[in-house]
Amino acid sequence: RPTEDPSDCVKEVKSLMWVYVLVGNIIRGIGETPIMPLGISYIEDFAKSENSPLYIGFVETGAIIGPLIGLLLASFCANVYVDTGSVNTDDLTITPTDTRWVGAWWFGFLICAGVNVLTAVPFFFLPKTLPKEGLKNNADIIKNEKEEKQSKKVKKEKDGITKDFLPFMKSLLCNPIYMLFILISIVQFNAFVNMFTFMPKYLEQQYGKSSSDAIFLIGIYNLPPICIGYIAGGLIMKKFKITVKQAAHIGCWLSLIEYLLHFLCFLMICDNSSVAGITTTYKGMQQDLYVGNAILADCNRDCNCPTKTWDPVCGNNGVSYMSACLAGCETSVGAGINMVFQNCSCIQTSGNASAVLGLCDKGHDCSMMLQYFLILSAVGSFIYSLSAIPGYMVLLRCIKPEEKSLGVGLHTFCTRVFAGIPAPIYFGALVDSTCLHWGILKCGESGACRIYDSTNFRYIYLGLPSALRGISYIPAFLILITLKKRRLPGENVSSGTVLIEAKVAGKENDCKDMHQNSKVLNDDELKTKL
Repeated sequence: RPTEDPSDCVKEVKSLMWVYVLVGNIIRGIGETPIMPLGISYIEDFAKSENSPLYIGFVETGAIIGPLIGLLLASFCANVYVDTGSVNTDDLTITPTDTRWVGAWWFGFLICAGVNVLTAVPFFFLPKTLPKEGLKNNADIIKNEKEEKQSKKVKKEKDGITKDFLPFMKSLLCNPIYMLFILISIVQFNAFVNMFTFMPKYLEQQYGKSSSDAIFLIGIYNLPPICIGYIAGGLIMKKFKITVKQAAHIGCWLSLIEYLLHFLCFLMICDNSSVAGITTTYKGMQQDLYVGNAILADCNRDCNCPTKTWDPVCGNNGVSYMSACLAGCETSVGAGINMVFQNCSCIQTSGNASAVLGLCDKGHDCSMMLQYFLILSAVGSFIYSLSAIPGYMVLLRCIKPEEKSLGVGLHTFCTRVFAGIPAPIYFGALVDSTCLHWGILKCGESGACRIYDSTNFRYIYLGLPSALRGISYIPAFLILITLKKRRLPGENVSSGTVLIEAKVAGKENDCKDMHQNSKVLNDDELKTKL
């Protein structure tokens, strides 16, 4: 029961340990944020144009393997009680499937903190500059490029960063393809951040899985296909020497196919858990979820039960009850999670009416629906990741080489600020609106939600991302139209090989002039004319 002595609530001191977690996450974010934008720009600068998609695919794959291992670690931690070591876990009356269970979240932080320190070491050994791939054997070109970069560096130091920053920003903001791509990314990231953040909770509420099982299933079913898709996308770009315009079409249409498949998830449903007084009546009939719950009934009205306490039991009639008291149970045998309640007056069944701790399972049909959902999710993850590398190459090739680092950084900044931060906040508020029963803290305040209306939860979890992604295809099609009419900076030479050969022959300027004066000049024509 909640405490009835107000003085106990006044004496309770709120912990400020969350501040340490917040500051730690801020510092970690500052450290890890530059790695992707600057690292991808680093690869683009020094790799052959036909190889960079494959290399970026490997980098993105590495960024998925990490979360895969992290989710497996999280699944293990979520299965360990938060206060393990300081309490006797044999005395616990809740299991990991219970919504009141809190896993050892702190354990993963300790492990990952140590690993993060180790991963910083190799970055100290990266050279400031590398020879352009394909030019390793030509010392004169390497020397000239180094001298040119050194002179640019000295000039930049004299002029200051603002001299280049403002013109570069103006150029990027006036680049229609780049701005449309940022718009697509923001809208799509809003959808995917929401789906990924709340996917464990969705599997818990819709299919009755524990948080540790949900995290484990996400890691096993979703992340390996994403890794394969990234590498396959990079290999396709390298093997067939896909142009920017072709990459844009591949990325758009593959993403659209995955988007249409996503609607099949609306068919993979399970009913609400049958909880007497919330989703069903004590006679087993469905009831209106939002018109006052009849928590008390004739069978438990004289038991003086607390009506807000959540300590669910499953009756042998297949119906769950908010507590053993509300189930009308009079006696119990056993201890801990093996406790069995007997002589339950609200459980209508032939023979001895009994109940065990926890909500009732959702049944075999719901388990099959979960399998279909996970398989479809895996297929969708593969198709979407297959389109990711071609799509990302459109971003890199639609901006000038000297603006690449700033362009990638601005893209990352926009997606995090306008999608990564606000999306979980507004989506979490919408999910909370589907709550059917709130937990109660010691002093009577509302705690965490114990059970959701799974039907409305499903509409929000699947419907809102679908609407956002549908909107994102408007700027996507505008990019395809714009690309038909425009030559990109990366198209001055359709592949880096001709320009390299022209450098060796001392005809670099002739090569560029010939390409710029012709609208349909390819590598073979360039070689012939040179």
